[in-house]
This record gives sequence, structure tokens and C-alpha cells, in this order.
Amino acid sequence: MTDAEYVSIWMRPERPARGPKPVYSRAQITEAAIRIADAEGLEAATMRRIAAEIGAGAMSLYRYVPSRDDLVELMADRVMGEIDVTGMPSGDWRADLTRYAGGLRAMWLRHPWISAVQRSLPGFGPSQLLLIERLMGVLDVLVPIDENLGLIAMLNSYVEGTVREEIGSAREIGRSGLSESEWMARRGPYVDQLVKSGDYPIFTKIVMEARQPHLSRDEQFRYGLRRVLDCIATALPPAAGSPGAGV
Repeated sequence: MTDAEYVSIWMRPERPARGPKPVYSRAQITEAAIRIADAEGLEAATMRRIAAEIGAGAMSLYRYVPSRDDLVELMADRVMGEIDVTGMPSGDWRADLTRYAGGLRAMWLRHPWISAVQRSLPGFGPSQLLLIERLMGVLDVLVPIDENLGLIAMLNSYVEGTVREEIGSAREIGRSGLSESEWMARRGPYVDQLVKSGDYPIFTKIVMEARQPHLSRDEQFRYGLRRVLDCIATALPPAAGSPGAGV
């Protein structure tokens, strides 16, 4: 498909002006694709599998969703709609960003396949547009738009980087057939050897003194989020840097 032929899925009408009345809907196809991806991964959500899920012919689905890229865009926008931004901006920027960050992480953990969706350029579906309006609105009255973009990008990078590592670790441990505690215990003898060697003083300090590795995933997330929000506070007018709800 050339650039001249490309039409965004959001510009295509749900129901064609001519032809028979649609039997299915984009929402129905998208929900089926998400169910499959949640259970088996993104690659399993093929048109053939989706068609079998809803009782349709595989080729008939292209009438509703023209391409695989369109399907993934519909799926991504649908799960982004699970992030609750009702009432934002509330006037308490720290509470709003804390709530958003928790919602984004929870959405990724419910739908781990989203980590495989590479979106270097946004699609601007309805859920994403709502997020932009509500989320960017939190800091809009406090900083210029370019500063706003940079601060929200920093927050998103923290959440997504943290949850990618969380999802990746869970997958690795799952493939091992061990529990997380068993997986860590298996590495104990080697860690002891490194510590006793005396060659790695910083690593030894992490092993012997650091508290973070012993926190739960939720606690680790909140610990890092507090520091990200503290960094954001330094870019805001002094009067806006109140603690708010905290994390």
C-alpha cells in the first residue's frame, strides 16, 4: 500500500455506505482479538483465529478491518481505554499522575502482549485522544506545552520500562518452571562467590545493604514513581509542588 492509498482506520466508516448490512462490528472483532492475545500472545490473534472465535469467515473480517496493522491499532486503543482518567485534571497534579501511572501499569500487566506493540508514531484513536486531553491537561496550566510533553514522556518511560522488566522477568521465571523464590535461590551460590571474592564492592553493597531488591513489585514501583514525580515537581512553579496524595 502506498502513502497515497493509505487511509487511517479511524477515517474509515464503521458501516460502508453500500452493500449488505454488516453482521459483525469492529468492537466485536477487537474484543475477540484481545481475548486471544491475552491468553496466547499477540501473534496468536490472527484473522483466522478471530474468525473462528466469533463464527465468521476469515476473509470476511477484512471487510471490517482492512489489515493486520489496523487490527493491532484497534486492540491497542481499546486497552488504553481501560486507564481511568475520569475527573482529570482534578487540580492535584501529583494525585492525577500517580493514578494514571498505576492505571497504565495495571493495563500492561492485564495485557502483557502490549509490550510487543511497537508504536513509534501514535495512531490517535479515540481512547488515546481522551488520554492526551485528560493527562496533558493535568500540567497544561503549569508549564508550556513542550515542557508538558517532556515531563509526561519521562513519566511514561518510567512506567513502561518498569513494567516491561516486570513482564519479562515473569516470562523468564515461568519458562524455568520455578517459583520466583526458587529462581532466586538457585543463583545464591554464585552470588555468595562474587561477594566473597572482594572484587565487586558495589555489587556487594547492593547484596548486603540494598532494601529495594527485597521489596514487592508494587512497592518497587511506588518507590521509583515517587522519585519521578519529585523530578517533575522541580520543573513546576513552586506553588504547584505540593505533595498531594503521594504514592
